[in-house]
Amino acid sequence: MSYRHLRVIDMHVHFPIANTLGLPPDPKQQHPLLQAYARERGERMAREWNTEPTEPAARTDAEVDAYLARWVGEVERYGLHKVVFVSANTNDRLAGLVARHPDKFIGFAHHALRPGADTELRRAVDELGLRGYKLLGPRTEYPFEAPELRGVWEFLAEKRLPALIHFGFLGRGGGIVQHPRMSPLALFEVARDFPEIPFVVPHFGAGYFDDLLALCWSLPNVYIDTSGSNQWMRWMPYPLSLEDLYRKALETVGAERIVFGSDSSLFPRGFSERYLLDQLRACYTLGVSEAEVELIFGGNAARLLGLAEWQSGAAAA
Repeated sequence: MSYRHLRVIDMHVHFPIANTLGLPPDPKQQHPLLQAYARERGERMAREWNTEPTEPAARTDAEVDAYLARWVGEVERYGLHKVVFVSANTNDRLAGLVARHPDKFIGFAHHALRPGADTELRRAVDELGLRGYKLLGPRTEYPFEAPELRGVWEFLAEKRLPALIHFGFLGRGGGIVQHPRMSPLALFEVARDFPEIPFVVPHFGAGYFDDLLALCWSLPNVYIDTSGSNQWMRWMPYPLSLEDLYRKALETVGAERIVFGSDSSLFPRGFSERYLLDQLRACYTLGVSEAEVELIFGGNAARLLGLAEWQSGAAAA
């Protein structure tokens, strides 16, 4: 299946570097039985998806430089228009990486949502040039609507910047499945009060697809990010496929609020072309028009990111 006629923007990539968010590890995850379970699940996933053992995340400056060069190669090899790195250890580190290749990469701020987070967000955007904010709902200890966090939402609304927030299952074996901010519905009050902010929820809600569709039905500023293998479908009490996810998303929000992501990161896999091909196949199987495909796989992200070079009529619609 060819996609070279499309200007693909991958809205969800993690730069392969250690300790992305800077949070301490979950102490519950350190139990040897949980470690063994997580390892077994990882090995099973590698067999199922025919992936090679991953190379370790970068820790030294030399390793970071080498991985950046390899990601430049991935963009060129697969003909991607842009890659959005949603994490890379610290905001300063990420800003430095994307600044070296602004024609290929865009970066999002990624720091814990807690009182004072708006100060760092302003610095990351105004001084470092980052273009959005990536959060993990199940690792956020304050309610999104807490008064002490309001400055974050006010700044994002002022700048019309996207907030990409992971909800649902987090991690692999032994990961988080219960938390006050597991469901996208935890975002309802803030998303309603700040309609200027495009809120992007990845992985089709990662096990909370029905809640995500409800949030999208209620509010016009919630977008669906398609990234990852979406294996959470296997753990639902009813059959689901990529075609099912796309069909319901298209029925609920339309092509204008769906953005492609891969959740790529580590090498040797690099860019996960398989996820792109699987999602394109799902769209074409459903009879999605070429104009809508262009929106989902590039145009919508270009609009949210304010890419001046995006001149196609579909992207401007």
